[in-house]
Amino acid sequence: MAVYKDKSRGTWYASVLYVDWTGKRCRKLKRGFATKKEAQEWEMHFKLQKASSLDMTFGDFYKIYEQDVKPKVRYNTWCSKQHIIETKLLPYFKDLVMRDITPRDIIQWQNSMREGSKKNGGEYAGTYLKTVQAQLSCIFNHAVRFYQLPNNPVRIAGALGQYDSDEMKFWTKEEYMKFIPTMTNKTYSYMAFELLYWCGIRLGELRALTPSDIDFETNTLSITKSYQRIQGQDVITKPKTKKSIRKVVMPDTVAKEMRDFLDSIYGLEQEDRIFPISKSYLHHEMDRGAKESGVKRIRIHDLRHSHISLLIEMGFSAVAIADRVGHESIDITYRYAHLFPSTQNEMADRLSDLRSDDAEGGDSDVSEKP
Repeated sequence: MAVYKDKSRGTWYASVLYVDWTGKRCRKLKRGFATKKEAQEWEMHFKLQKASSLDMTFGDFYKIYEQDVKPKVRYNTWCSKQHIIETKLLPYFKDLVMRDITPRDIIQWQNSMREGSKKNGGEYAGTYLKTVQAQLSCIFNHAVRFYQLPNNPVRIAGALGQYDSDEMKFWTKEEYMKFIPTMTNKTYSYMAFELLYWCGIRLGELRALTPSDIDFETNTLSITKSYQRIQGQDVITKPKTKKSIRKVVMPDTVAKEMRDFLDSIYGLEQEDRIFPISKSYLHHEMDRGAKESGVKRIRIHDLRHSHISLLIEMGFSAVAIADRVGHESIDITYRYAHLFPSTQNEMADRLSDLRSDDAEGGDSDVSEKP
């Protein structure tokens, strides 16, 4: 027993000996427990964590998962993971023992998520539910791969949500052209929406742009970084994926607008952010513009969907579009398949032609056996 009473303070403390990853013997001291039982529980959880035993709770394993994964991912990526885990997973699984969590437990959690609602009373989108379950599955996959959990119960339970094309809202070119005149009296808003719609870049990529990222000889934007405002701090990271590092050619008219816009900003240095505007500012501008123009309200990120749908309508391939927007071509094909023109009839017609050619080229007489 390594739990003791601190008589001078009237509280309890735990002292635990353990061996770290280098083989060195260490001591962990934790003070300030109100009762002996609390100190003993902390001691037990600490020993289980150090032993990497899956007799620990989901909440305790999350601490190990954080230690293992957080250093390997981008800061903003971890913040997104942390928010999902702490608001959607820990409230349900925190006190359940890892090795005892079954597919039935996962199904019950799925049902609670389907029945749950957002703060505004609306249901969670299928894409969001899919993202939340993917994070839960990541935690169990980590336990399977590195801590000898026999299987991942999330995989056995099946899907929670799915990507639904009905959730993907976008503007047609006609809708955008009705919207954009409402921004002409605010140059930052106007230029931000022009780049988002006509270039298909992400909001974080827009907010990270500096004059040094723009080459007016070739009318290109160099997308090499992304901006986030996280926990009150400005955070510049690499783009979302390796594929996201790219050059995007601006339409001539947009490039001219951009040159005039930069010339109008006094004292802008080459490495200064061009758009020091907040997400909430653009959301407010979207609200205002949609109301004034009478077009449907879409999300800021839906301008990217709008750009992709416009390129599909213009006849560009999934590979070409993926290169421009920084996606994998298979993602474009999968998520936007309903927008690509169907070629099934054309395929069938050409196959029929081949079949007919073969039939005409063969013997027309069929001899009967005697």
